[in-house]
Formats: sequence, C-alpha cells, structure tokens
Amino acid sequence: MHNKKRINVFIYLARIAVACGILFIFAYPFLDKETLEDIVVDIAPREEVPDFNRFRNVSDKKRAFFAYLMPAIEKENEAILETRLFLLDIKKRRQIGKTIGRSQQQRLSALAKKYRVKNAKHQQDLVARLLKRVDVVPAELVLAQAANESAWGTSRFAKQGYNFFGLWCFKKGCGFVPRRRGDNANHEVAKFENLQDAVNTYMLNLNRHFAYEELRNIRAALRKSQQKITAPALAQGLLRYSERGQDYIDELIAMIDYNRKYMPQ
Repeated sequence: MHNKKRINVFIYLARIAVACGILFIFAYPFLDKETLEDIVVDIAPREEVPDFNRFRNVSDKKRAFFAYLMPAIEKENEAILETRLFLLDIKKRRQIGKTIGRSQQQRLSALAKKYRVKNAKHQQDLVARLLKRVDVVPAELVLAQAANESAWGTSRFAKQGYNFFGLWCFKKGCGFVPRRRGDNANHEVAKFENLQDAVNTYMLNLNRHFAYEELRNIRAALRKSQQKITAPALAQGLLRYSERGQDYIDELIAMIDYNRKYMPQ
C-alpha cells in the first residue's frame, strides 16, 4: 500500500515538473526580457548621430553633414515620386474613361487622410488637390534648413532626437522641453526614432500644413510652366517657418548659394 502511495506521489510530482518545464519554455522570453533586449541591441545597435564638432576643417564638416543627411532625403523624395506617379496614373485613367479599382480607391482615401485633403467635390478634384501636395522637396532646401535649424547637427535636439528641423510637438512627453520656453507655452521640440522618420515628418509637414500653402503654390506654378523646382524658389514659401520671416528666407537662400559646392551632386 505504501509503495503504491509512493508511486502515485512520484507520478504527481513528475507531472508538476513537466508542466512547469512547459510553462518555463513558453514564458522564457518574458521572464528574461532584459537579456533579450541586450541581444537585440547587439544585433541592431541604435544609430548614433555623428559628432560633427570633431571636424576641425569647416569644409570637411559641411561635406560630412550633407553626406549624412542626403540618403534619407533621396529616399523620401523617391517615395513621394512613386506616390505622385500613382496619382498621375489615376488622373489619366479618369481622362480616358477607365474604371478605378477598389484598391486604388482605398489608396486614394488613405492619401487624402494622410495629406489632410478634405471636402473634395469629386474624385478628379481629390486627385488634383493631392497632386499639389504630393511632390518633392529639393534636397538643397532640406540641407540648408537642417544646417540652419540644427547648427550644423550640433544642437542637442539633433544629437539626441534626430530633430534637425526645429519641429515642435504639443503632446506632453513627445519631445524635449525647451530651456527658454515661456510659462504659458506647452510645446516641446519633437524627438524622432531615427533620421528617416525626422525627414519624413519634415517633408510631410511642408506638403500638408496650411502654413506652407504658398510653398506648394510656387511649386505647382513651376510644374505647370514646366520649369525646374528649385530650392531658392520654394524657400520663398517659408515665410511662416520662422518668426524672423523674410530675414529667415534671405538667410536660407544665402546658405544655399554659398554651400552648394559642399552638397552631394
């Protein structure tokens, strides 16, 4: 009898051990979360913003700064052009009476939301208004603004949060609290996960915010007259980007002209 009880106890304990083993196997990633995070960091370390202050030669510093930003700018403009080609294809289909598929209609709706196009009278109106917003931003303008707003990549907002463009956010904890922020102000300087995210937000801001409608008007006029979209031309539409107004625009244009020789071709 005692032997039978011992056997039953042994079987019971064995079952508990197996159950615990299975539970441990499935729970392991959660139990050892810190180790898993360390492994991820080792495989894909967080990209650090280069220390541009290490350059003693000013020309080398400028070339390095522009070279760092350029791939992200080109990638974003390529994505914008791909979307623009989609819109031009829809426009052509409408003109020749072709049917617009369901997936294309869904993409149009998503773009309308992304670029904040509201109350379109009809699909043709929607496409026309999107084409005005979905367009490239010249690299020279992006590079000049980044240099101006981030002190050539040396500001703490650029080094710690990839914010090279002085972009603000208004949700508590969304970024850095400026040291000189007024008592009644609630804005923060936005913080981004990476450089691409920052460039994407900056370009989207220019392409959809009501404050930069003039920039979009200038670009659309250049498109219509089949002229090149240039940085100095679009800079004229940034009057509301800075409280300095026209002085800010004049400074940007001067920076573009002077630093063009350091920019990747």
